[in-house]
Amino acid sequence: MDSEKAKINGSSSYRLLHPMHTVLVSCVGKTGKPNIITLAWAMPTSINPPLVAVSIAPRRYSHTLIEETKEFVVNIPTMDVLKETLFCGRVSGREHDKFKETGLTPLPAKKVKPPIIKECVAHLECKLHNQFTTGDHTIFVGEIVEAYADKDASTEGYNLEKAKTIFHLGGNEFATLEPKIFTPKL
Repeated sequence: MDSEKAKINGSSSYRLLHPMHTVLVSCVGKTGKPNIITLAWAMPTSINPPLVAVSIAPRRYSHTLIEETKEFVVNIPTMDVLKETLFCGRVSGREHDKFKETGLTPLPAKKVKPPIIKECVAHLECKLHNQFTTGDHTIFVGEIVEAYADKDASTEGYNLEKAKTIFHLGGNEFATLEPKIFTPKL
């Protein structure tokens, strides 16, 4: 079937890659006050060593905090905390205490200073491995120094019945995966 293609504005073209897995990155600065930023721009970049990259605009408060302490935690939220996830992406930690205002619970991480978020299903504790500028964002590459997940939601992958992870569609729209897995036969 041949269909006509519509031109997409360059500044909106990244949306063609959506839906994107949504994460909550927790971080702290020199003062020790924790913050949370919601990101859909996160991805693994290496298995050995285990590396994950997050992309953050320099104007964001979390950008400053990660540069100060060189650590962050990638927390995996579920649809149970969708409202809180959206809130953390809409307000700045410079003026808001996101943990207090959302009711999300900070717990001590095992190997880094930033806290994990109790309500999240999985956590990747990271120490900054590298960072570089890409246009109007900075990519922070973290080496995963500790990773763990809720036992009933994940082992090596997610149990889609229990862990309804969040995917960003764009703007204020989110989705989750249907608990149906397809394995094509070749």
